[in-house]
Amino acid sequence: MDKLRAMQAFIHIAEEGSLTAAARVMASSLPAMVRTLAAFEAQLGVRLFNRTTRRISLTDEGRRHLDSCRQILAALGDAEAALSADAAEPAGHLTITAPMLFGQMHVAPAVTRFVQKHEKMRCSVVLADRVVNLLEEGMDVGIRIGALNDSSLVAQPVGHIRRVVVASPAWLRRHGAPGHPRDLLKANCVRVTDHAPTWGPFNDHGRPLRLAVSGNLEFNQNAPAVQACVAGVGLGSFFSYQVAPYLKTRQLRTVLEAFEPPVRPISVVYPHARLLPMRTRVFIEWIRHELREFQT
Repeated sequence: MDKLRAMQAFIHIAEEGSLTAAARVMASSLPAMVRTLAAFEAQLGVRLFNRTTRRISLTDEGRRHLDSCRQILAALGDAEAALSADAAEPAGHLTITAPMLFGQMHVAPAVTRFVQKHEKMRCSVVLADRVVNLLEEGMDVGIRIGALNDSSLVAQPVGHIRRVVVASPAWLRRHGAPGHPRDLLKANCVRVTDHAPTWGPFNDHGRPLRLAVSGNLEFNQNAPAVQACVAGVGLGSFFSYQVAPYLKTRQLRTVLEAFEPPVRPISVVYPHARLLPMRTRVFIEWIRHELREFQT
């Protein structure tokens, strides 16, 4: 058995989610892929996948071994790339995850420009408003906002964002700008129900302050809540990137800047500090450059 090819087959099956798709990627036949996987599992003495007639999924042992195989093949790829005259051009498949709206506004356009520049690359982007487990879900790189709790990941800071309170100029002319966060308790606030039930924590002279605001309009997504604030319905609390286009056109204004909480970091995260494939290293540098507007 060609163990390196078996590792490649194993990784492709895990990434593609089927033996048929993996066989197509490797320019192999389905029976050959089945035999390769069976021989690999027999050599290891464990089942790597749970298989039914409809789906295939990694076992616990498979998830652990997938990580090891990726490291081994990444190390081999790096060694070969160091001897190759074409080492400057990244190639292969890269999976990237990011928060939904931030990903739509900033990450997805950056990845599009990345594949336009590096035509040998193939990228899959998953946007989700949840913490994606990179190892379990087969992701190479993630973009995270806020504090990082997973110590198994390597994180590189790429910038930061603010949590801001905004309103339209028309609303502020009618009602006046709040001078203290507690003034929000008397104001009409447009809320996003998927977020925490309180706004904050505001920095009230060094003390954190959270407020249970109220209003006559709420949404389960940020985008329509931002539009409601632009329309003059009331005040809203958002990340700065979510309202940046409207601040630039002066359709919204920030208030309570002196009480804003500390900035939240934006980080690019990945599973391994060493043995990264060249394509991953090149993408990390690319996204750091693309997100430079958040580094001020």
